[in-house]
Amino acid sequence: MGSFYNVVGLRVPKKESIVHPGSHCASCQHELKWFELIPVVSYIILKGKCRKCGQGVSLIYPVIEMLTGLLFAFSFYLLGFSLEFLVALVFISLLIIIVVSDIAYMLIPDSILILFGSILLLLRIIEPLSPWWDSFAGAAAGFCLLLLIAVVSKGGMGGGDIKLYAVVGLVLGVKLTLLSFFIAALLGSIVGMTAISMKIRKRKEPIPFGPFIAAASVITYFFGAELINGYVNWLLY
Repeated sequence: MGSFYNVVGLRVPKKESIVHPGSHCASCQHELKWFELIPVVSYIILKGKCRKCGQGVSLIYPVIEMLTGLLFAFSFYLLGFSLEFLVALVFISLLIIIVVSDIAYMLIPDSILILFGSILLLLRIIEPLSPWWDSFAGAAAGFCLLLLIAVVSKGGMGGGDIKLYAVVGLVLGVKLTLLSFFIAALLGSIVGMTAISMKIRKRKEPIPFGPFIAAASVITYFFGAELINGYVNWLLY
């Protein structure tokens, strides 16, 4: 699935088919054989290079494959076979694809958000949060919060990020959506300042916010309640 999400994240923003052509080297167009497509393993065996032309293959491919596998396994470890486990798989799938597309093009495709948003809406109707309206309030809170930031900052927040947070809010509900945004902003600030201090990025050069949203949303989805309870207990004691 992680290997497939790489394809979706790289092709959908360019309006290319995710079926044809088959997986191939971006440099020499060599069509990859089955033994070159084993997730993570093929990358290691081929030493991160195309077997035909020797061109280096981006590290993002095995990282996304490994990350998807680990998150799927962790979801099952925590949730077992349940409807919420299905919510987790769909939610993680969306976030993985968003990470790939945003890193590659600084773009979050509407088609991906509509597809996964529709599936997650249906799942949240079948498997609602408590109270049942928290999903809809979370979607509204996520969308309005980022829209407000975009208006106040005059474009400091992309339209894709705004719509993505509506979907995130649908899954997390109000409190966890707000916590997710706080964590995403914190992570983005730390990475951004580090990149500037190391002269990897210029001060006014934009960086994709999608990966930070994804990381914060995963953290909040699995550990948000514990983080909030721990913070409240710390304040009280």
